[in-house]
Amino acid sequence: MKLSQTRLAAACLALAAWLPLQANAGLLSDDEARKAIIELRAKVDAIDRDLKARIDTKSDKTAALDMLNQHEQTMTEIARLRGQIEELANHIAQTEKRQKDFYADLDARLKKLEPQQQTIDGRQAEVMPSEKKTYDAAMDVFKSGDYKAAASALQDFVRRFPTSAYAANAQYWLGNAHYAQGDFKNAIAAQEVVVANYRDSAKAPDALFNIASSYRDLNDKKAQKKALQQLIKEYPDSSSAQAAKDILAKLK
Repeated sequence: MKLSQTRLAAACLALAAWLPLQANAGLLSDDEARKAIIELRAKVDAIDRDLKARIDTKSDKTAALDMLNQHEQTMTEIARLRGQIEELANHIAQTEKRQKDFYADLDARLKKLEPQQQTIDGRQAEVMPSEKKTYDAAMDVFKSGDYKAAASALQDFVRRFPTSAYAANAQYWLGNAHYAQGDFKNAIAAQEVVVANYRDSAKAPDALFNIASSYRDLNDKKAQKKALQQLIKEYPDSSSAQAAKDILAKLK
C-alpha cells in the first residue's frame, strides 16, 4: 500500500511540474504549444488509466476508499490540466488568426505598391497606383472646368512622373488647359513637348492639330499651315490628318 501511495505521489508531482506551463503559454511558439498539448493529454490519460486500474484491483475497502479520495484530488488536477490544454488551444487559434490578419493586411499594402495593368489610348501599360491616382485627380479638376488649377495639377504630374504611361496624356491636357484659358503661347509650348517627347503617343497627332489651332487664334496663318502640313506628313492615317487636309484646302 505504501509503495502504491509513493508511486501516486510521484505521479502527482509530475502533474505539478506541468502547472507552470500555463504561465508561460503566451511565450510558446505554435509548434511548442502543440507539442505541450499532446504530451499533456498523454500524461492525463495515463494517470487516469493508472488510478482506475488501482481501484479496480483493490480488495480492501478502506484502501479503495483512500484511493478514491486520491483519485478525486487527482481528477481535480486533471481538470486543471485540461483547462490548461484549452488555453493553449485558444492561444494557438488566436495566434493563427493574428497571423492571417497580418498577412492579409501586408498583402493589401504590397498591392498598393505594385504596378497595375491599365489600358491607355488602346495600349496596355503598367502604372503605379500613385501615378493613376494623381493623374485621375488632375483630370477631375480639368473636367470640373477649373482650368487654371488643372494646369497646375497636370504640370505637377509630368514633373513628378515624366516616364509614366500617362505622361503624354497629361502633357496634352496641360496644353488644352492653357488653350481653354486663352493662353495660346503656353498651349503651343505644352503641345510641342508632346510632339517632341512622345512621338509614338496617340495624342501626338492631336497635339499638332491643337498647335495649328493655337496659331490660328494668334492670327499666324503661316505657322498654322506649317503645323497642319507636319501633321499630315508624320501622321497621315490619323483622323486629325484628315481634318488638317480639309482646313488646308480652305486656307489656299
